[in-house]
Amino acid sequence: MIITTAGRTNKEMVIRAKQIGIELGLTYVHRNKRSVQAIMEIEQADCIVVSKNRMELYPYGETEPFFFHPNSSMFRVKRLKKGESDPFVEAAQLELGMSVLDCTLGLASDSIVASYSVGFTGKIIGIEANPFLAFIVQQGLQSWQSGMDEMDEAMRNISVIQGHSLEVMRTLADDSVDCVYFDPMFEESILESDGIRNLTKFARIEGISDNMISEALRIARKRIILKDHYRSPRFAQFNFKVYKRKSAKFHFGVIEKT
Repeated sequence: MIITTAGRTNKEMVIRAKQIGIELGLTYVHRNKRSVQAIMEIEQADCIVVSKNRMELYPYGETEPFFFHPNSSMFRVKRLKKGESDPFVEAAQLELGMSVLDCTLGLASDSIVASYSVGFTGKIIGIEANPFLAFIVQQGLQSWQSGMDEMDEAMRNISVIQGHSLEVMRTLADDSVDCVYFDPMFEESILESDGIRNLTKFARIEGISDNMISEALRIARKRIILKDHYRSPRFAQFNFKVYKRKSAKFHFGVIEKT
């Protein structure tokens, strides 16, 4: 992985790219009017591009980058504002002031919806294993301007932890969050979003283990939620109660603490 600036750059952008490179342990490459693809070919590496308004992550050899965008969370929040329901919010039974640990942050769409639902007094923590994705999503959550104050507040109220879910969970105290949430990469590909497709190369697919469920049961006060493909064997494997959704490609499963 290398880092460079957008085509139209300035001194401040170069300084920022170099600072981010130091933070992430990346080599800075001067753009020098070259295309991103030309730089990647010379360096034989993936590339992060720093521009004025966002950061883009280019997989080596690709022309379409990954960048942070709230995606489906925007229209989901709009629906919630109108008083409509959201299947994730319903499955997790989210209320104002609750706390959620999202063990598979990804693009943070579900975390944003959760953050809106629990409000400013609630707490959302998202875990992302890949350090580059974690950094880009964290920066995006803090800087993206959606045009909706409630949406922006929800994004700003999400804390991002870079690390592996099991290792992070092991550092948390018993009964330290209300809900623990898992959304593993689907074993049967339903990658319909360009943002998701560009994410797959960098996502670290860990699956869900017995140890992860045990840790989730230890730290969750109320429940564990699993979002997975409707044919996933994980629901039965870990004894989740499945909330089936007609015509949906994924369902939600819940384990209630007793």
